[in-house]
Amino acid sequence: MKIERAKTGDHAALVGVWERAVRATHDFLTEEDIVSLRDLVRDQALPALQLWVIRGEGGEPLGFMGLHENCVEALFVDPDFHGRGAGRAFLDLARRLHGSLKVDVNEQNPRAAGFYANYGFVQTGRSPLDSGGRPFPILHFELPAGAEEEGSA
Repeated sequence: MKIERAKTGDHAALVGVWERAVRATHDFLTEEDIVSLRDLVRDQALPALQLWVIRGEGGEPLGFMGLHENCVEALFVDPDFHGRGAGRAFLDLARRLHGSLKVDVNEQNPRAAGFYANYGFVQTGRSPLDSGGRPFPILHFELPAGAEEEGSA
């Protein structure tokens, strides 16, 4: 799986990947929430993050990861591509770049929390509200440098 730095011209496609992934995994969000968050992703999050992308055979983005230092701020994979190793490949890259990692996960997205726990992340805290003050509890996870991956084969 080849991962490369995203280009500014990829942003519209990345927003599409984000929206498809969120609709498939974040059933606690309303349509209004998704529209509001989509604007934040497009206008604020993507331009502020170091973005990495996995592309399909035609060059289209199938998934992306956004980093800010050692924090995984975004990791979204097109639902049609779930379960094929893209998430793990992104985290492997982030570990090579930074060693220790941090990530926040919506508590109402147990599949994502399980994914990070299976990779070796340990929950270090919980916040009752998300960073925007919305009532979406956040689980805080850390992966220490050199931690063994529990789910690796």
